[in-house]
Amino acid sequence: MIIDTLTNAQKYASLHPLFAEAFAYLKKNNLAKLPDGTIEISEGLKVIISNKAGKSKQTSLEKFECHQKNIDIQVCVKGTETIGWKPLENCKSPKGEYNPEKDVQFFLDEPETFFQLHANQFVIFYPEDVHAPMIGKDDELIKKIVFKVKI
Repeated sequence: MIIDTLTNAQKYASLHPLFAEAFAYLKKNNLAKLPDGTIEISEGLKVIISNKAGKSKQTSLEKFECHQKNIDIQVCVKGTETIGWKPLENCKSPKGEYNPEKDVQFFLDEPETFFQLHANQFVIFYPEDVHAPMIGKDDELIKKIVFKVKI
């Protein structure tokens, strides 16, 4: 897992061939004005834009998840988002089987730590990062951009 600000995003562009393209997308667009939806940017790279109320910790933990085929770059555009995290190697209680069609595995485990993302901050989740995003106040909207980067 990597947490940083968009100001420093270019430092991570070399970590995956599609990271530079994802960060360029952020740089060339007015993030506050992007409409909700999913866009295929290129082969192996899509972006999901949402503007939703935060979830309770309990609701978010129902989908404590990780992925095997994609890296997530999650960007907070507006609001404050709390995210739970735990390394996959420490998760002992899978919730069902891995779903290859949706590229998701859920867990019943509790996060080891919680952190906050504020506007213009991002986190990169690799397959070994189990995460519970979108924890926030139900009366506060969180505008978020998630890139799905194919491994």
